[in-house]
Amino acid sequence: MESTKVFRAKALALAIAVGLGSLSTVVAADTLEELKAQIDALQKKVVELEQKQDKTEQKQTGAAADNVVTGGASKGSFKLPGSNTSITLGGYVKLDAVFSNPSAGVDSKGDLFLDPTTIAVGPNAANNERNQVKFGARESRLFVKTNTPTSMGDLNTHVEFDFYGADGNESVSNSHGFRLRHAYGTLGNFLAGQTWTNFMNPAALPETVDFGGPVGQIFDRQAQVRWTQPFGSTASGGGGQWSVGLENPETVLQIPGGASFRADDDRFPDVTGQVLFNTPTGKISVHGLLRQIRVDSATAPTAVDQKLGGALSVAGVLPTIGKDDFRFTATAGNAIGRYSDGFFPDGVLGSDARIRLPRQWAWFGAYRHYWSDQLRSSLVLSSAAESNPAGSPANTNKSTRSAHVNLIWSPVAGSDLGVEYIYADRETEDGLNGHLNRLQAAAKYAF
Repeated sequence: MESTKVFRAKALALAIAVGLGSLSTVVAADTLEELKAQIDALQKKVVELEQKQDKTEQKQTGAAADNVVTGGASKGSFKLPGSNTSITLGGYVKLDAVFSNPSAGVDSKGDLFLDPTTIAVGPNAANNERNQVKFGARESRLFVKTNTPTSMGDLNTHVEFDFYGADGNESVSNSHGFRLRHAYGTLGNFLAGQTWTNFMNPAALPETVDFGGPVGQIFDRQAQVRWTQPFGSTASGGGGQWSVGLENPETVLQIPGGASFRADDDRFPDVTGQVLFNTPTGKISVHGLLRQIRVDSATAPTAVDQKLGGALSVAGVLPTIGKDDFRFTATAGNAIGRYSDGFFPDGVLGSDARIRLPRQWAWFGAYRHYWSDQLRSSLVLSSAAESNPAGSPANTNKSTRSAHVNLIWSPVAGSDLGVEYIYADRETEDGLNGHLNRLQAAAKYAF
């Protein structure tokens, strides 16, 4: 270090000065031994001064380090001065340009992403605009992650937002509201907060330009507590993990006349379970869901009833040729309800004030092919349907189907430029149906 060199030069000058100042003593020395002893004493003083200077510099270096931002434990993270917490900031900016035939209706979010419930059916379809163009940047998002080592395992947090909150206007500002997506923490195996439901496997979701995705997917984020436990050995490509969670309950019923009714009378959390297997052919997960569907209303619709329902699902990601993969999810049960991204009701309330749980099933299959390292395509086919009880309202959803095919180019890391064709339809219990044809282009820049 430069300061060390300066100090040693000063120490040498001091030694020379001391030596010259002691010249008379040296000359007066009676023996060679006395002269040698004086030189040794002088060298000892120089060494002591050097050691003292080294300690001073170490203290200064340590103090400087306490005020410096350093690299974190994971790629792209950093640590604040005096902290052992690694912080990662990230997200992306995305612009969607969507051409729809027909539109989903005035100011509908369904014009920016596929929502099968907004596909108009029967005579109402004629009321929606044909050949509509919509631009939007609401999918853009921001997240903050942290990681802190502790004696009980890593303490991790994740908070994430996008702009699908309160609607703004499209006249001047387009000031759409910030919306919470994730806010959860993990300590070792224990998770608490809001994130993906344990009844879905987000890794199995297909890559689409469309934010909505296939109609047969399981898709929900909500508050929960969860325990995850690894098993087996992953070193040889086997093993896996199991997890069980208690999640926020919410009953949404379809009442006589066809309207939706949020009962807000839930008494027990939804129970979810998942087992993930690492197999030689890919990763496969099996999921279970148990729910209490309940209503207790003193005003219209006047009803007090409850039913116990559930569902099973299997999902996976299977590598095929090269970098290609096949992704899928298949689900069946009588309480899929809002876990179907809102297409199914949780139950149907009959005119006799009793809840009935329709049989429901949903699936998608997606093949992703890499034309090159920067260019890829996905073909995604999907459907969802339910067998409604007798007497269900005429406008109750009966089935929906969708198809996505896209081409996505990543010219540099962190950027995706894509175009996608989307087809979807919806049929209601009384046989009315509607269709959607959509062409979507998007530019996405991650940071």
